[in-house]
Amino acid sequence: MTRLARITAFIVALLVPCLSALGELRFPPPEFESGYRFPEMAPLPVARPALYEYIDAALLVVALLLASYLILRRRSRRAIFGLMILALFYFGFVRDGCICPIGAIQNVTLTVFDSTYAIPLAAAAFFVIPLVFTLFCGRVFCGAVCPLGAIQDAVLIHPVRVPRWLESGLRLLAYTYLGAAVLFAAIGSAFLICRYDPFVGFFRLNGNWNILVLGVSLLVIGLFVGRPYCRFLCPYGVILRQLSRLSKRRVTITPSECIKCRLCEDACPFGAIREPTEDWPEGEYKIAKRRLTLFLLLLPVLVAAGGWAGYSLKERLARVHPRVRTAERVYLEETGQVTGTTNASDAFRTTGQTSEALYKEATEIRGQFAVGGAWLGVFIGFVAGGKLMALSVRRRRTEYEADPASCLACGRCYKYCPKEHERRKKTREAVGGR
Repeated sequence: MTRLARITAFIVALLVPCLSALGELRFPPPEFESGYRFPEMAPLPVARPALYEYIDAALLVVALLLASYLILRRRSRRAIFGLMILALFYFGFVRDGCICPIGAIQNVTLTVFDSTYAIPLAAAAFFVIPLVFTLFCGRVFCGAVCPLGAIQDAVLIHPVRVPRWLESGLRLLAYTYLGAAVLFAAIGSAFLICRYDPFVGFFRLNGNWNILVLGVSLLVIGLFVGRPYCRFLCPYGVILRQLSRLSKRRVTITPSECIKCRLCEDACPFGAIREPTEDWPEGEYKIAKRRLTLFLLLLPVLVAAGGWAGYSLKERLARVHPRVRTAERVYLEETGQVTGTTNASDAFRTTGQTSEALYKEATEIRGQFAVGGAWLGVFIGFVAGGKLMALSVRRRRTEYEADPASCLACGRCYKYCPKEHERRKKTREAVGGR
């Protein structure tokens, strides 16, 4: 099977399971019998005074300014790693991993779709500030400031190369996660990113057992695969990838001409180094044109298939919403299909609201998920089609360089570039001669 066939088959096979998995995020509430003892809830972080939120935003700006200097000017992996550990300690363990730019996606979404919700200033700042720095300096937030990236980078001991076709396919999961998080936040069902944050349990030294297991699993994978959450799951990373393509300044491997030693390619654990390209032979160029035409024709099919799959999952997606689950439970109780009550149904009856009003509200929510699920499927289908079309586009390169979208600005390639060592030697000699 050719590389192109593997990519095509992988993306198509991944499209429908990604959508289907959205409907299994939550299960109906269990039956609680008399004498049931509720588990103790893990303590939530203590609310921080408003002044501290402003201080945190200011520290974020300072950290990003320092990261930009270390990554783009000083070009020191050791200094970048030191800042990364400091950011992990403060933004992770001291602040309990909250508020973070990744979770702030949901606050921004809710602000857009719910006129009664006002986004906290800290959440807005943490969402926007890294985007601004990415637009001008590349992914410096990922490289040295993000605590989720730092905890993965710190455990990487023996990186293995992930085939580019597989990495491109797995990244579809991040787009699906982003779309699902926006959908559920817009309808007011859940904040998925916060609920399934794999590392917040470590930052708070407590948490749901299943999420802790997920975090441990990602860290175990991270021993050999560089930053698996950042590359294949992070919804904020999807946004940063696109903005970094437009960045004014970005990571450059060598300070001068490239001697094509390929040491930077071996040093990068994220597969972000792109090799020089040559002009396509006439025959291969014609094949690429036909391939691009084929994928352009396939794009509407993928978009339509994704929209249909998302729409067909409206019932499963709607069950994530607590009002829909409550309505279903109340209906089963009133029609005699189940015996006993649940806490949710008992709480509903204490409100004095009629069952008909509850059923009507649930129907409206299902309608919202029907529309939203269809748009989510269209989005995923469009992204999958775009990935396939990208295979037929070749950007001309004359030397090895970091892909602005994939590069996480970790600085590892600096240590391996002979021209960078030559530059540092000249700098030291110049300073010593003064």
